[in-house]
Amino acid sequence: MEHEVHHHEGHSDDPGGQRVGILAAVISLFLAMVTIQAVRLQTDAVIVRNEATDQWSFYQAKKLKSHTLELGMDLLAAMPQSEKTSAAVERYRKDIARYAEESKEIQREAQEREIAFHRTERQGTRFDFGEGLLELALVLCSLYFVSKKRLFPVIGVVAAIAGIIAAVTGLLIH
Repeated sequence: MEHEVHHHEGHSDDPGGQRVGILAAVISLFLAMVTIQAVRLQTDAVIVRNEATDQWSFYQAKKLKSHTLELGMDLLAAMPQSEKTSAAVERYRKDIARYAEESKEIQREAQEREIAFHRTERQGTRFDFGEGLLELALVLCSLYFVSKKRLFPVIGVVAAIAGIIAAVTGLLIH
């Protein structure tokens, strides 16, 4: 007994499945773009955080130098006054004033980097959330192939739109 096998090349038994497959491919494209941007923002956040930490360390070093000079001035004040001690005290005063000015600028730069870090973190959070929603959308669309229920890709489209919106709002954070 022979059985004939019929192949329907180019024809699908489920035209809805083709549409869902294309939808899944489009969602995957958006997922890839959002994931790339999320990773970039995470990297940027680490870099900016390190820059801020470096600036704060530099600020502390300037403050420590200034405090050391103040201590030196106190020690010189306890010594018998001479031309040499007076010159050293004057030099220390000028250095303390210079460190105070430099510290203000370094502190301002550190604060700006902290603000940039928090902005980048907020953007990254939006992209991470969008990424999660797009992944959910992809899974929901995939469930169509198991269940043949159109509800899954419909909910998937809603999740994908929400994910894209979440990611786009990350771009709007300034």
